[in-house]
Amino acid sequence: MLASTTFDIPGHEITEHRGLVRGIIVRSPTISQGILGGLSNIIGGKIGAYTKMCEQTRSQAYDDMVQHALQLGANAIIGIRYDASSVEPRGGAVEVLCYGTAVLARKK
Repeated sequence: MLASTTFDIPGHEITEHRGLVRGIIVRSPTISQGILGGLSNIIGGKIGAYTKMCEQTRSQAYDDMVQHALQLGANAIIGIRYDASSVEPRGGAVEVLCYGTAVLARKK
């Protein structure tokens, strides 16, 4: 699957737009991630447990978006963006949305 954050793909021509595609994941930290994250928050510095959780969540949202594009018969996604927000007031869960436009592209 070709993927781009821009609205074109160098060396390719967009021949058809298939529509908006997205992947959305909502996750909360495991108990161990919560404990490690809480300790890091107290002493300061990078919170590796949360970073790992967020990266896994972004990856899963991206994979779901690609699957959605494949269902629409696309071979590329353009204009890819991510959005994230806290779902619970105290930050217990995070929502990650990955979205873009599914298209058919062919080499020039």
